[in-house]
Amino acid sequence: MTLDPPTILALTVALAAAAALYLLIEWRSVREPSLLCWSAGFATITVGSTLALLRINGYLVIGIWFANGLLVSAHFLFLLGVARFTQVRLSPLWALMLVVWLGMLMLPADLPWSKAMLAVQSLLVALPTLRASSLLRPHGKSLSVGAVQLRYVLLIHGAFYVAKAASAVVPGTLIDLAAFKGEIIQVSLVEGAMAIMLIALSMTGSERYRREQHIARLAARDPLTALYNRRALNLRAPRLLAQASAAQPGALLLIDIDHFKSVNDLHGHSAGDHLLIALSEMIRSVTPDGALAARLGGDEFAILLNATSAQGIVELGNQLRGQFQQLACQRFTTPQPVTLSIGALLFDQPPASLAALIEQGDATLYESKRGGRDRIQLVSGTGAGV
Repeated sequence: MTLDPPTILALTVALAAAAALYLLIEWRSVREPSLLCWSAGFATITVGSTLALLRINGYLVIGIWFANGLLVSAHFLFLLGVARFTQVRLSPLWALMLVVWLGMLMLPADLPWSKAMLAVQSLLVALPTLRASSLLRPHGKSLSVGAVQLRYVLLIHGAFYVAKAASAVVPGTLIDLAAFKGEIIQVSLVEGAMAIMLIALSMTGSERYRREQHIARLAARDPLTALYNRRALNLRAPRLLAQASAAQPGALLLIDIDHFKSVNDLHGHSAGDHLLIALSEMIRSVTPDGALAARLGGDEFAILLNATSAQGIVELGNQLRGQFQQLACQRFTTPQPVTLSIGALLFDQPPASLAALIEQGDATLYESKRGGRDRIQLVSGTGAGV
């Protein structure tokens, strides 16, 4: 099969249609807006490339002017998808691309205007493509392999269209948009087909990585409070526990709600859930950077600290107790006050394991409850109660 321009366009139609369909199927399963934008972009290329074949039969307005406008629109949809993917709001000024495209429709459908058409259309493709590539730059976090590939594919694709626009105005360059004549046009057709494959694969890889990361986050989080669950705490604790030393002691706080059952019994389980969520938000607000906070189950929570002190633990625990008691008292009327009991351990060397540390913490928490509840029991080198 000869790779003449009509054949390459036919391949482009098939590739773009397949990419649009695949991304649409992906969107139906995960409902990511970026996938829908990208699918619409490839669908637009499919229609535009199909219309481009009509120029051979003399339909120049549809086959050149309108087809090229659809190519520009497709790359704007790619930019819109990347903006959704990176959660960036685009400037309304991008709507000016439509004004420029409509202005192109005013150009005569004559051969001398082919260079002007190609130069303007190439720049209109290059600008959103290069902007989409810039949005994919890492912002303090590493990108997925698919997103990195997409960034560089878009960068190369946009740079190619900048070079194409520049070469189009070189004197003596043969450009015949109606008959697909000229090396620039033929190279562009080949580049376009290759870019479709690479862009589609990179887009799919980017979204797949994001979906896998989302699933991993869900597996590590308690579904009600969004704090780490026990499994995630077990996985992340060893690194923090290993940092404990005499100069920078670590600490474990086990937190339990006193008389929590009365809230569920008198006000319903939804009220109990709201109280757990409120406590989790308080824990997040007082937990310093580098610490770990988790819901161990039921109404029991844990905070794992590093580089702390007995005074710091007591201050943190009392701050939590005060905030929680005020909120619970305002929202729920119960026979006995709904408060917090906290058992805290201060350690100056890495413990044998997190499980062993939690076992000691449970005993300390029990001492806190046995001592009257609504208090923090701290065990350190002296084993003092506070």
